[in-house]
Amino acid sequence: MLTYKAPLRDIKFLINDVFDYQTHYKDLDNGENADPETVDMILQGMADFAENVLAPLYQPADEEGCHFENGVVTTPKGFKEAYQQFVDGGWQGISYPEEYGGMNLPTSLNLIKAEMIGTANWPWAMYPGLSTGCINTIMQYGTDEQKETYLHKLVEGSWAGTMCLTEPQCGTDLGQVKSKAIPQDDASYKLSGTKIFISSGEHDLTENIIHIVLARLPDAPEGTRGISLFIVPKFLPNAEGEIGERNGVSCGSIEHKMGISSSATCVLNFDDAVGYLIGEPNKGLKAMFTFMNTARIGTGIQGLAHTELSFQNALPYAKDRRSMRTLSGTKDPEKVADAIIHHADVRRMLLTQKAFAEGGRSMIYHSARYADKMAQGIINGDDEEFEKWDDKLGFYTPILKGFLTELGIEAAKHGQQVYGGHGYIKEWGMELIARDARIATMYEGTTGIQALDLLGRKVILQSKGKIIRDYTSSIMKWCGEYALDKDMRKFVWALTKLCAEWNTLTVRLMLMARKDREIISAASDDFLMYSGYVMMGYHWARMAAVAYDKLENGGTESPEFYKAKIQTAEFYFDKLLPRTSGHAEGMVAPSSSMTAMDIDNFAFLD
Repeated sequence: MLTYKAPLRDIKFLINDVFDYQTHYKDLDNGENADPETVDMILQGMADFAENVLAPLYQPADEEGCHFENGVVTTPKGFKEAYQQFVDGGWQGISYPEEYGGMNLPTSLNLIKAEMIGTANWPWAMYPGLSTGCINTIMQYGTDEQKETYLHKLVEGSWAGTMCLTEPQCGTDLGQVKSKAIPQDDASYKLSGTKIFISSGEHDLTENIIHIVLARLPDAPEGTRGISLFIVPKFLPNAEGEIGERNGVSCGSIEHKMGISSSATCVLNFDDAVGYLIGEPNKGLKAMFTFMNTARIGTGIQGLAHTELSFQNALPYAKDRRSMRTLSGTKDPEKVADAIIHHADVRRMLLTQKAFAEGGRSMIYHSARYADKMAQGIINGDDEEFEKWDDKLGFYTPILKGFLTELGIEAAKHGQQVYGGHGYIKEWGMELIARDARIATMYEGTTGIQALDLLGRKVILQSKGKIIRDYTSSIMKWCGEYALDKDMRKFVWALTKLCAEWNTLTVRLMLMARKDREIISAASDDFLMYSGYVMMGYHWARMAAVAYDKLENGGTESPEFYKAKIQTAEFYFDKLLPRTSGHAEGMVAPSSSMTAMDIDNFAFLD
């Protein structure tokens, strides 16, 4: 049986020592609510819930799956009771204003909460997780009446939310959306169409589900310029704000998937369903990106979650399982064989998992501070403030989503490999992590889409390379502070060279694109992975610097904790960061090796 223990020591190391959240919170309107005692209480409460309520449900729920009959979805045993505990604890509203029933705490705490519940039981966490984006969208773009109607119940958790984008004929290319919205005399709309792959589109956890739906008005322009956004409740709210008559939206089926089987992935049919325009006509895609960016950060957390869970369960097995003697000599002479953790190759896999988990957590927690600022702009109705921090976070989003989810798959593979044949057997749970991790690279935009967003849109079209120059400048400035530090010299020198190379590669790609139009698409995956490894390297260097300082001047953790941080940073720089070399060489190779082959020559099967 899989087990989970919230890594509170590592979490506190990041928020207290590396990123100094308390100083950061002083710049937030709701930061005064997040005093150290409150933060500790939140962390411990969520850890208890994740460890003792959600984690034990994970494997049994995967075996049972969701049930579908006559349009009704029933979640696995224990899910509904766990969700009620979640609601009773007020956890859904942790980062939302008190006027809607929330705790009015910073968004970063909500993201830490998402990590813990997601690592314990990712499929369960998706149900309240989808509501977060729904709440954010209504908070930013809804009218006062819409906020009053929906936010209280959504923040409370008695109602849930979804995002409805994908249709049978289109996924990422939302310009192909065909769902229609017909205006009515009472300012409502009648929506018709079919949406697929709708996570949490139907379930029995809440009394109502609020769908955020993309559709076209009758006179809408073609393509993405003609998409509007609508609120479509499963049950129409009555005058008292409670559920009224059933709306014209129904679940046609649920998908039978490789993983996350206890998360309902639905086909939703809208048949003259009553909907309400949110935001401006034909500008729904902009509003939907509030939802999408929330979901993409959440999916980045999924990559971290599966890395952490795989590591936590591979480590004790490696300590207990015995096989052969190590090449350097017997380590456990009183036993029939040495524990496999003594073998260098097993250590390689475990340290890779550890480096990815702790490095990814640092990347997420750093970005969470930007999310705090962005959320403050939304709550205050300050579009300029929102745009400023949304732009900053926009650089991180494709890396968090694309890079960390790819690492999640690798970490899950290492976990299975540590177990050997047992990693392939269901009772141990490692194959479950591998199956669940796989979807993270696909939904909310595949890794290829994230890579194109990063290189094509963010780096080249929007900033002409400036976003990389600015980011590497911040790394170089930090490196300058440690240039004469003998302990940090190995990290600083490596990062300095990589920053120079990163800028050079960006310029080369922009120049190559003048003659080779396909180079951006051809290079984007390598560029994304290169960016991720450098960014994680910067975070490991920062953690190592803090650990050295704490060893010299004292800290709240044991010396062994700080030494392990430094040793993991050294492993990352020695064994994982060199992967950048292959990605650098690959990204500047001509695109012709991908594009030259005739389509008919891909296979000769006749």
